[in-house]
Amino acid sequence: MIHFVLLIGCALAIYLACEWFVNAVEWLGRRMKVGTVAVGTVLAAIGTALPESVVTFVAVVFGTTPEQRDIGVGAAMGGPLALATVAYGVIGWSLLARKRGATEDWGDLNKLATDQTWFAAVFVVKVALGVVAFSIKPWLGILFFLVYGVYFWREMRQDDDHDEGELHPLKLQKNKRQPQTWAVLVQTLGALAVIFAASQLFVKQLDIVGPMIGLPAAVTALLLAPIATELPEIMNAVIWVRQGKTKLALANISGSMMIQATVPSGLGLLFTPWRFDNALLTAGAVTLVAVLYLLVTLRSGRLTVSRLSIAAIFYGVFAIALVPSLGNA
Repeated sequence: MIHFVLLIGCALAIYLACEWFVNAVEWLGRRMKVGTVAVGTVLAAIGTALPESVVTFVAVVFGTTPEQRDIGVGAAMGGPLALATVAYGVIGWSLLARKRGATEDWGDLNKLATDQTWFAAVFVVKVALGVVAFSIKPWLGILFFLVYGVYFWREMRQDDDHDEGELHPLKLQKNKRQPQTWAVLVQTLGALAVIFAASQLFVKQLDIVGPMIGLPAAVTALLLAPIATELPEIMNAVIWVRQGKTKLALANISGSMMIQATVPSGLGLLFTPWRFDNALLTAGAVTLVAVLYLLVTLRSGRLTVSRLSIAAIFYGVFAIALVPSLGNA
């Protein structure tokens, strides 16, 4: 029973910490004088992707067994899958819950489509490298870091006009119209620390609770753990949608996908053989199909709340496609 209580407690802690984080990161963006979209694609994305990136780094660099390093490789594939399917689907569900329909202000859909195109191009190379072996392959990991560096530079230089309205007062200084910089930094870093600790404890409790309710360890690792590690990004999106800031919610997911496609992959290429089994190849294929679905919807100008919600179905497709692999495990 204690593990179930801890699981629920961690989820609540992550949500509350995300409330403080999104509040602080918007002020941080204003202090840094970056565009509104860059707050989501870069500042918020880096903050929420940092915990799982650290886990991947520790697994692939300091792991002493192939199994430990495989955890990092699995995280590098599971994260983008969860974001491209469940995270976008949750945004759609959240909008449906708010009874907001086809007239939703999505912001610059061309920008979102461009981000997804960047992701798809990088992800295809990432998956292709998982099925081949050659002497200089590990050094290609550096290229993935460079790609994210270009994306980061491009995002931070954008001067968008998408104003998301007046910022809510900083929670640490509710009575100040303009909070002090030290308070913004303290709230940002403090919220991230709670998110990191609660996320790690959440995943550990999930590993315990899964077998307790009869789920095979492989199901927990391949299906539930990716969603658990991406919970901060999903919570951020829910909070921003609730505040009527849909553009920031979408930007946070697309920016997080770019980080997940590059940084963990670069680490994996540098420190592991980076060879994919059937389960990882299945994850890669479903991720690409989900992104292509979103791209076609965006490019045709047919994005609606309902069509965005459908993205989550692809995670169910992954679960069904994974059954043969689990049977052979």
